[in-house]
Amino acid sequence: MNQPELVIIGGGPAGLAAAIAARKAGVENLLVLEREDHLGGILNQCIHNGFGLHTFGEELTGPEYAARYIRQARELGIPCFTGTTVLDLGEDKTLTALSPERGLFQLKPRAVILAMGCRERPRGALNIPGFRPAGVYTAGTAQRLVNLEGKMPGRRVVILGSGDIGLIMARRMTLEGAKVEAVAELLPYSGGLRRNIVQCLEDFDIPLLLSHTVVEIHGQRRVTGVTLAQVENGRPIPGTEQYYPCDTLLLSCGLLPENELSRQAGVKLSPVTGGPLVSEELETNIPGVFAAGNVLHVHDLVDYVSQEAAAAGENAAAWLEKTAPAGELLPITAENGVRYTVPAALDRARTGPVTLRFRVDRPYKKRAVVLRADGQVVLRRVRPALAPGEMETFTLKPDQAGACRRAGTVTLSLEEVSP
Repeated sequence: MNQPELVIIGGGPAGLAAAIAARKAGVENLLVLEREDHLGGILNQCIHNGFGLHTFGEELTGPEYAARYIRQARELGIPCFTGTTVLDLGEDKTLTALSPERGLFQLKPRAVILAMGCRERPRGALNIPGFRPAGVYTAGTAQRLVNLEGKMPGRRVVILGSGDIGLIMARRMTLEGAKVEAVAELLPYSGGLRRNIVQCLEDFDIPLLLSHTVVEIHGQRRVTGVTLAQVENGRPIPGTEQYYPCDTLLLSCGLLPENELSRQAGVKLSPVTGGPLVSEELETNIPGVFAAGNVLHVHDLVDYVSQEAAAAGENAAAWLEKTAPAGELLPITAENGVRYTVPAALDRARTGPVTLRFRVDRPYKKRAVVLRADGQVVLRRVRPALAPGEMETFTLKPDQAGACRRAGTVTLSLEEVSP
């Protein structure tokens, strides 16, 4: 086996976009490793439309969106090993992988792009009282059962969590003939996109119970019902319990970036996102190791995943060619309503524009997003509404980015707008 210069871990939308961009940037000797038997990642089970508006200017289903990138990768002759699990990633970028076809093997690339995506938070992390009956699924598992395997998880459903996957599955289960009794959300606001709340719940008269959670799962062999209760400050309020008969409980309680390999390699992770801390090149603290997509931070639109991953592929190519000088990193401080930024730091040696992505910590009405360098306003944009479920993105022009790179401190915050 030839030793590739660049290895991309993950053959989903991020990994494919990164590989295509790297090949177009001149990297000939690269390899994509994907643990599933097919490329495309989670998109293969997302048969609803709404993908590709930013990238292709038209609405596509998840498999259609993935197919376009798979076709590009094949046209460019990019080698992809499917059914291949990466077991270990060392600090020196040595990869140990396993597949039925090739057995156990090692690779020693010069550069690595992390594109492993994310996973759902399981029941064990939620501390819900009750037995372990059949009928409790994560929303993504239920989506795979219905869309890929043609199996119905149940006929009477309660969903805990109003993330986008949970909202989409409320609609999907309804269309398949199930009765969705309610969608319960611990927080006083939904974690999903507004359009999904309208199209998946309101259009089907499915109630959304904010500030509610499951306090007990009933049934021993199979779920027979759940008890919901109102919460205040994250704690159930006694006397507000209500029983909902059902045979299925779907959990849509957040996504976690898949970073076990990153930890093995010594990559520094953000305590907020759970993903790597990266510079504006999307490079981690380990030189030559880049990250993009949901392994970096959870995105709301796959189009943004592809854009970010393409930038990672181009930056990895520049790193291999030593055409991107590394400079001192300047951290970006997120404060006053801004949870985090990607990138987390600017590179003083870079020139040109830079794209900043961030999320807020709760819903806001009419706030100004303000970027300051040494206390001076570099950029100020007023947003009529901001929500945690929707990622915000803006691009700094070269002169704005330059002012930040020359500064001693850079902060991004929300400020109230005067009437």
